[in-house]
Amino acid sequence: MPHEAGDWAELQRMAAEGVPVEERVFGAGHYFRPNMIQPYLCRDVLVEGVRIVRSPMWEIHPVLCENVLVRNVSIYSRGPNNDGCDPESCKSVVISGCVFDVGDDCIAIKAGRGPDGRRVGVPCEDVLIEDCEMRYRYGSVAIGTDTTGGIRNVFVRRCRWGGEGLYFGLYIKTNSVRGGYVENVFVRDVEISELTKEAVSIDLYHGDGHNGDDPPPIRNIHVAGVRSDRTRSAYLLRGYPEQPLREISIRDSSFARVSRADVAADVEGLSIARVTVG
Repeated sequence: MPHEAGDWAELQRMAAEGVPVEERVFGAGHYFRPNMIQPYLCRDVLVEGVRIVRSPMWEIHPVLCENVLVRNVSIYSRGPNNDGCDPESCKSVVISGCVFDVGDDCIAIKAGRGPDGRRVGVPCEDVLIEDCEMRYRYGSVAIGTDTTGGIRNVFVRRCRWGGEGLYFGLYIKTNSVRGGYVENVFVRDVEISELTKEAVSIDLYHGDGHNGDDPPPIRNIHVAGVRSDRTRSAYLLRGYPEQPLREISIRDSSFARVSRADVAADVEGLSIARVTVG
């Protein structure tokens, strides 16, 4: 959007300098786009049976909430930063039976970023994603890049990923600037029609790359029962030499019509079992 970059830079400066949150006021004359639905510090949140079209930014963004159910929601919004559902620093979240056709990540699990993420320090944990369809655009199920408070215990099952222009399947993306951790992620029984990039991407060089002092541990990530009709490759896995990815497994899966070789660099405990790639 016009003029938004200046406001974003100013907000980042305030966070870095520790300006109190109540003093970070942006109103008339500023250009931040609002989230569509954003419960904050809430319990027992239900978003059900709604259809969202052309929202200005993230569609459903629960923050610091507990017991969240997003069910039978359809989202069609391909504008910039139009993530579908972004639970951030929440506990006990279920996203079920939803359709995502959005301009950024379909689902992005987050836990704060930078100085504010370290100050609040609350993980996002115990997230179940089931029976959802992801059609467009970046990650089907993304974790990050805002991982500063930590993300753990994510379960994905019986989903359908794919469509012209959809990039990644499971998309874990962070770096040593964001920090935090990602652990205990389980994906099973996913049907992929078409992705332009990887079915499984875990990349510590995303965004700011290895230019910070907080390399995030990524461990215990397990994928099973994936049936893919077309991807660029089955997986791309990139850790750091001093902080490798650990305990990653892909099993009982098939990946047809891939166009380039898989990548695994700085990974300890990688297990590939009963997987066909063609």
